[in-house]
Amino acid sequence: MSDFGKSGEDLSASRDELVDRETRSPNWNERKLPISMVVIHYTEMEDKGFAIERLCDPEAGVSAHYVIGKGGEVVQLVPEEKRAWHAGVSYWRGHRDVNSASIGIELDHPGHKYGYQGFPDAQFEALVPLVARMVKDYDIPRANVVGHSDVAPARKIDPGELFPWDRLAEYGLCLPRPKKLEHGDPFDNDASFYLALERFGYDVSDGHKVVEAFQRRWRPEKIDGEIDGQVRAILFQLLLDRDQGRAR
Repeated sequence: MSDFGKSGEDLSASRDELVDRETRSPNWNERKLPISMVVIHYTEMEDKGFAIERLCDPEAGVSAHYVIGKGGEVVQLVPEEKRAWHAGVSYWRGHRDVNSASIGIELDHPGHKYGYQGFPDAQFEALVPLVARMVKDYDIPRANVVGHSDVAPARKIDPGELFPWDRLAEYGLCLPRPKKLEHGDPFDNDASFYLALERFGYDVSDGHKVVEAFQRRWRPEKIDGEIDGQVRAILFQLLLDRDQGRAR
């Protein structure tokens, strides 16, 4: 039985050892940039069977390269060399066409709309080798393995505060949260914080939302959109680590 219920039962088996099934979404076009990012999403679907249907629906106009079920089933919808339509209007580290530069992975999950919850171990354990292969094959920096909320902070909050970034970082597949904030809070005012946030890679056009996105990723225990000493210190340490070559 497919993780995705009735809509997934007839999916073709894959020859890829990391992929269980394949079906082809029509929602893709050609890339204009080399692959340099991975973007992680949740599906925010009430019924697990709707995820693949929607991502393959020409009328919906959305897709992803992969969708991973709660039980760990990996389904490929768009070949990696093609541009899937998962990020929408987005920005990260100079890229405004995030879809062209990234591989999109959807995690089957109810999202905040239908009862936000943690991500199952089986799903995470299927995600890890998939991301590891991408990072190796395309030489993707850890700083470019991000959530949808990182690249579209004004619109999106997925995969949300319960996604286990710390566990993914233990495998060296994304940046870890800085543990030591030795240099404290160096920013004199909010404007300097926003400039630093933009330098790190975020779109800062919606100040409150981008601070929420930063907190969701780097301080998920408190998300209020307010700039405080702790978030300033975290950002400064991230920038310092990057400038010193420790945060590729």
